[in-house]
Amino acid sequence: MTDSAQPRVFLVDDHELIRSGIRAEIASSVDIVGEADEVEAAIEMILERNPDVVLLDVHMPDGGGQAVLRAVGEQNTTTRFLALSVSDASVDVISVIRAGARGYVTKNISGPELVDAIYRIAAGDVVFSPRLAGFVLDAFSTGQDDQPNLAVDPDLDQLTARERQVLRLIARGYSYKDIAKELTISTKTVESHVSSVLRKLQLSSRYQLSHWASERHLN
Repeated sequence: MTDSAQPRVFLVDDHELIRSGIRAEIASSVDIVGEADEVEAAIEMILERNPDVVLLDVHMPDGGGQAVLRAVGEQNTTTRFLALSVSDASVDVISVIRAGARGYVTKNISGPELVDAIYRIAAGDVVFSPRLAGFVLDAFSTGQDDQPNLAVDPDLDQLTARERQVLRLIARGYSYKDIAKELTISTKTVESHVSSVLRKLQLSSRYQLSHWASERHLN
């Protein structure tokens, strides 16, 4: 990207309403070269169009933002990623940065702030809000995040970031309905995540799952 050119931006989010909102906020300031609502399509189109910056939703089915980061990163080292998420949980921030993102902002960011973040990422900077920057500095100065077991437990490593979120809320005693409200997803989606976690951890009930999570101090 030349100094005078608008950054070429690709959007990845599985919610059309969110993508349309982002487009409305940034379209006059950047060159939007495409968008995708699922992991496989995102990987294919990013590699094909080689944008300067990808605005990447962290939580999506089929591996989420981390899957996109890893797959693209194996073949493309010029495109930079800015994670854009509703979550400001430290485990989400650290896992996405370790996967290769250059920055992480939450979806309550203003339009002008998002445009500024995109330009900074395109120029090679890293971008975090002060609160999120603290997570990253702490993690990389000590080699671990504020929940070390999430980084070294092989059982937890096989879970997606969203599945870890659901697991932590179960450990805190949240009902499926409360989890759905907390994460802004449907109860059916919560049930799907729980089923996936149970299968991966080879457990058979929510009670076992809650006990397993409590033993690892995930609450």
